[in-house]
Amino acid sequence: MQSEPEMEKKPVGIRFLERIKGSKLSYNAYQAIVLIVTFLAYASYHAARKTTSIVKSALDPQSPDTGVNSLLLRFTSFRSSGQEQENGGWAPFNGPNGTVLLGEIDVAFLAVYAFGMYFAGHLGDRMNLRIFLTVGMVGTGLFTSLFGVGYWANVHSFYYFLIMQMLAGLFQSSGWPSVVAVVGNWFNKKKRGLIMGIWNAHTSVGNITGSLIAAAMLRYGWGWSFVVPGVGIALIGLVNFAFLPVNPEMVGAERDEDVDSSSEKIGDSVSVPLLLSSSDSETDDKKRAVGFIEAWRIPGVAPFALCLFFAKLVAYTFLYWLPFYVSHTAIEGEYLSDETAGNLSTMFDVGGVVGGIMAGYISDRIGARAITAASFMYCSIPALFFYRSYGHVSLLANASLMFLTGMLVNGPYALITTAVSADLGTHSSLKGNSRALATVTAIIDGTGSVGAAVGPLLTGYISSRSSWTAVFTMLMGAAFVAGLLLTRLVMAEVAAKIAESRPSESECRAPVDHQGHVLDV
Repeated sequence: MQSEPEMEKKPVGIRFLERIKGSKLSYNAYQAIVLIVTFLAYASYHAARKTTSIVKSALDPQSPDTGVNSLLLRFTSFRSSGQEQENGGWAPFNGPNGTVLLGEIDVAFLAVYAFGMYFAGHLGDRMNLRIFLTVGMVGTGLFTSLFGVGYWANVHSFYYFLIMQMLAGLFQSSGWPSVVAVVGNWFNKKKRGLIMGIWNAHTSVGNITGSLIAAAMLRYGWGWSFVVPGVGIALIGLVNFAFLPVNPEMVGAERDEDVDSSSEKIGDSVSVPLLLSSSDSETDDKKRAVGFIEAWRIPGVAPFALCLFFAKLVAYTFLYWLPFYVSHTAIEGEYLSDETAGNLSTMFDVGGVVGGIMAGYISDRIGARAITAASFMYCSIPALFFYRSYGHVSLLANASLMFLTGMLVNGPYALITTAVSADLGTHSSLKGNSRALATVTAIIDGTGSVGAAVGPLLTGYISSRSSWTAVFTMLMGAAFVAGLLLTRLVMAEVAAKIAESRPSESECRAPVDHQGHVLDV
């Protein structure tokens, strides 16, 4: 029988499931619940985030798609013009500077999101992650919906929409550190790469779902395109509150026997688990949350964070600019419609899902995260070159090269934001302290999010003053720098692999007699 205090710690949904089953849930059942709930949670974050790009054409249907010189204007001019409404848009976005104002909202969202990420991780390691994630999801739903409420309230104040989007970005920043920390608590290091590679498909699922919902709701009024995803993420937030077990200790789950595979060698013979339960570590030093500066000093955090800056710079440039680039590039001598270009651009996301799974699987097999991430980034350089040079030859060539580019660009992006963040958040230097996962994840992804904001802005500046060839040169340079930043870690992993392949000193030593003379064998 479970004690009352133990039962009280469990989420109400878990207690309900155990009451129906008549016994405690197995460790594998808990892992399945964690994967499903966190997958739905972060997919809903991306679905709510995607609505703005779909609704832009309804808010500002009259802005031109070409001849734009303003940096911020260029930043958002990729949007489709196929969803124009007869009402002529929505003030203040349907004026001469409408697209500039929408660009300012995008930049404000990304800036607050990146800034908030650092604080979100810091708070997440000091709070119950189930409650913290729920507050973030309900807050995101509230302010996303309030943006849409402006449609019925007849709001035409730019600052109202700006503030709603900034507050939504602030609450959105709670999502990623929380879900990665929870998944990292339940899966050992040996299995993280592949499992998190598959699990990371929530990004693409959320993007596609958000696009479909927002587009479908436009016919009833653009406000619904915000309210429906907003209500959706809030409801999933309540599901998260009812069912999400933050860690095995909270629900009294016993770890599987293969948990020992998540240990790291320290010295020659001492092995310490990556995550220790509270019973294994009773000292205050191991229970305290890790500080922001201390987390930066964990070996590997800084190079992976800086690598992700450049990796997300490349990935988010494609996210914001790819539909525009495809629709303004002649393929087989013809220009595609906005709708066709948008559909074609999904091949980049499909490639990203495959790349995330491949990167996770390969890194698990060879036991080397840095080698895997750097290899993908270096291979993405020729992929970017070929896509720019030969993507116009045919629709098949464009789709194939886009898929390949998405696979190689998003592979290391997915690996670093999931398995690597979880690994570093449970690094052996923390001596079993598990309360660093959210902070480390926030540092890595927060730094990457800064790059996500910089990439599209640089693209707008370069494309308006030079050419798309210069943009792709910039992206290839960013991919090269991303791989270069992992050089020391790659060398360390290579050295470790060489050392593992060599026979031990005792095996190589020739037999000697008691006087030290080598014996013939």
